[in-house]
Amino acid sequence: MKGNKHRVTFMAGIIALSLSGCAGVSMPGLSGAPPVEPVPAISEQAHLGPVEPGEETTALYGELSRFRPRPEDGTVVLPRPVNGRLSVTIEDAVFLTLRNNRSLAVQLYKPLVAGTFEEQERARFDPSVFGEAAISRDRSEQTPRGAAGTTDVRSESDFYRIGIDQTLPTGTGIDLSFRQNRSDSGVTGQRQTAGVQMTLTQALLRGSGLEANLARVRRAELNTLASHYEVRGFTEALVAETELTYWDYVLARRRIVIFEDALCVARDQAADIERRIEVGTIAETELAAAQAELASRRQGLLDALNQRDRIGLSLLRLMNPPDADGWSLDIEPMDGPRGLDVELDTVEDHLDLGLRMRPELSEAHLRIEQGRLDVVETRKGLLPRLDLFVTLGKTGYADSFGGSLSRLDGSYYDTTAGTRFEWTLFNRAAEAADTRARATLAQARASLDNLAQLVVQDIRDAWLEVKRAQSQIEASTVRRRWQEEVLRAEQVKFDVGRGTALTVAQAQRDLLESRLDEIKRIIDYRKARIYLYLLDGSLLRRRGIETAGISF
Repeated sequence: MKGNKHRVTFMAGIIALSLSGCAGVSMPGLSGAPPVEPVPAISEQAHLGPVEPGEETTALYGELSRFRPRPEDGTVVLPRPVNGRLSVTIEDAVFLTLRNNRSLAVQLYKPLVAGTFEEQERARFDPSVFGEAAISRDRSEQTPRGAAGTTDVRSESDFYRIGIDQTLPTGTGIDLSFRQNRSDSGVTGQRQTAGVQMTLTQALLRGSGLEANLARVRRAELNTLASHYEVRGFTEALVAETELTYWDYVLARRRIVIFEDALCVARDQAADIERRIEVGTIAETELAAAQAELASRRQGLLDALNQRDRIGLSLLRLMNPPDADGWSLDIEPMDGPRGLDVELDTVEDHLDLGLRMRPELSEAHLRIEQGRLDVVETRKGLLPRLDLFVTLGKTGYADSFGGSLSRLDGSYYDTTAGTRFEWTLFNRAAEAADTRARATLAQARASLDNLAQLVVQDIRDAWLEVKRAQSQIEASTVRRRWQEEVLRAEQVKFDVGRGTALTVAQAQRDLLESRLDEIKRIIDYRKARIYLYLLDGSLLRRRGIETAGISF
């Protein structure tokens, strides 16, 4: 199975993402050691904005088939800053995050790195070409038979061999070679020998079987697929973080509006009390409560402004908009909080989605399959090694190289057949490896059961939180309406001289809190739904971002 079958392709539905110049070419430097280069300095204007698509970036995105556009009319419009202001909907925020976020760009390298191990494991079955050459020169002393004295004898020999060998996944070894030998003893003259030889070796016990021999390749493929699930899980968490930060930013801006309205009311209230004190209708002591309430509103407004700016920085980092001075952009959210706009599914429906679509569970299933492959491989290691080998060869003899080649079809041949046996006494290493593999597989299965139980608990908790947030919206609205009536009553009492500025200030403070609580409850409901969709693994699909390998 090829690794590219496991490439996870993210396709945008609601959010159409476009990447220009993403041709699928191989990454430079992966086949050998990359050159050591100095670390470039980080410029001040490189803090925000997408990285320019250089050669490596283009190759990476093309290799992973990251995000492909699927718009209705074939066009994609990216929101861009205008006069220092960036107006975005929540879909735009997710769009920009998936397009520009640098944390996601870092994660996308994982499948590419993991895929290289697939090719490395497959390379074990690649054929290899070999060659050898040897030259020998010898001078010795001999005593001829029936003669007195000794004679110097010189001999020469040249040996050349070239061939190709390969180990197949079946446990079969093939060695095909051509050899040529020239010898000159100085007595009998020069002799040329040429030969062709083929050796077949078949493992009968240890080392045999496709499943065991391909286990390492299959594990590498599963690691690549697991890395895609990791990227998918990271992407889902990143989308959730973007949406949560977006709604926090909306809440922060609404808090500013509420505090500004409350500040205006407190300022008018203080001015009205000062006028009444001047004409003598109320005592001067009533002014202290109004001034304290005014100062409290100013303090709350300053905190709200600071909170908005801090959340805005987090949202800018997530979206990473293409602007040279992006940190100073003023984000204008185009979506406002809405109440109960969708009907909540049953908890059983969400549990069914979670058990099928959570990337952690999918990755855990892959780890179990890897453990099973380990057991298959170590089980073979318990067996002794027994190989059957057969060698067939043809040889030609002559006084010249050409003559030896022409006589290869002659009657000279050599044949060898036999077996080779090997057994390690006690075999403790293989038994320990097999025990470890079986224990690891059992541990992976137990971990999957535990993880599934945690997923069920998380989804049930999140579902209950959504139900609670739903009920709190109506309750907070009712509270805000009654607080408005309380403030109106206290204001009437104060106007007719039956109330005090302190009770009016307290009523104003209670109304402010109820208004803040009402908008917070609506935002909490939106956030609770995001958490629920994140925990049941359906957030990307619900946002129109499709991933391979899952379906409703």
